[in-house]
Amino acid sequence: MRLLYVAAGIPVPGALGGSTHAYEVARGLARLGHEVHLVASGDDPAPRPCDGFLLHQRRTPKALSILDAWPMLRLARSVRPDAIIERYYNFAGAGMIAACRLGLPSLLEVNALIVDPPEVRKRRIDDALGGPMRRYAELQCRWAACIVTPLHTTVPASIPRHKIVELPWGADVDRFSPADRADLEGGMRPPNVVFMGSFRAWHGVTDGVRAALQLMDAGHNLQMTLIGDGPERAAAESLAARRPGRFRFLGAIPYAQVPAELAKADLGVAPFTTVPHPALRAAGFFWSPLKIYEYMAAGLPVVTTDISPLRTVIRDGVEGALYPEGDVAALAAAIARVLADPTAARAMGRRARERVVASYSWQRHCAELERILREMIA
Repeated sequence: MRLLYVAAGIPVPGALGGSTHAYEVARGLARLGHEVHLVASGDDPAPRPCDGFLLHQRRTPKALSILDAWPMLRLARSVRPDAIIERYYNFAGAGMIAACRLGLPSLLEVNALIVDPPEVRKRRIDDALGGPMRRYAELQCRWAACIVTPLHTTVPASIPRHKIVELPWGADVDRFSPADRADLEGGMRPPNVVFMGSFRAWHGVTDGVRAALQLMDAGHNLQMTLIGDGPERAAAESLAARRPGRFRFLGAIPYAQVPAELAKADLGVAPFTTVPHPALRAAGFFWSPLKIYEYMAAGLPVVTTDISPLRTVIRDGVEGALYPEGDVAALAAAIARVLADPTAARAMGRRARERVVASYSWQRHCAELERILREMIA
């Protein structure tokens, strides 16, 4: 198949979760033998090969992505794809418009709530204007032959459910792999707890730091590595300042460097909280937890929040430990419980690796996308 994949406003290459998603999907479909053209954000307008696919970068600001409608139509006429994939974004849709104009089957990737709840300012503005953004979003859903999303509740109830395929994200199980680790009992270094992801309130980075501080105050010898950036970083660093040398803030490192950092860790934490995020409260936890899949692929036991669907990915006592949402003391206790038995922790990491290979890899994700696309084209 020849595929045009539009990821408006997403930098590729890049350190964002969306950057990883777009890159891995394009690369994975190319590895299955398809000709893939990925349109993403960047400063080099000349198409160039990138890990088996052709990368087309656009300088258009993300909020003005719809302005790429005519350039995308020209590109589609030039590429002549069998199908168009577009990653949904409020102000995008150029790929869907091109598919509609050219009579091509289209697949819409939805990774966030399409219609925001009333608490969100953007929704209130749209309602005041009569709902043009909502109608445009629903129109794109109707144009699409198929909608792929981690959780069907991201798609408005007005859209027929038979068009929706729930498909989780994944980890590159070749890039991320288990490494030999120092024995947690009397090893050469203290246990290393890693947090990776966006430093935003709902990712719970400050909860992770507070839990680590509670353990240190109780006499536990451990350290914490934090990978990523965002608005909560200053608060996290301020909290960590009272334990100099025990926290490493690496910032948003290149994707290629992440596996080496996870190989130095003994446990991964994903302390998600839905409280500061109205869309998650309205639709359920619709994110596909990239950080958790990559921890698992690296052979790490994982501590995360006891909410659906996270509790179906990490099973308490099997691949890691769960704790009640927002309970920092319980998070600290869960971390301590896993680290207390190094042999059991390593067994959890092995089971986590086996589970992600079987159910949550980019390879599996792309194989399922391939099946869907073939059915659409047929």
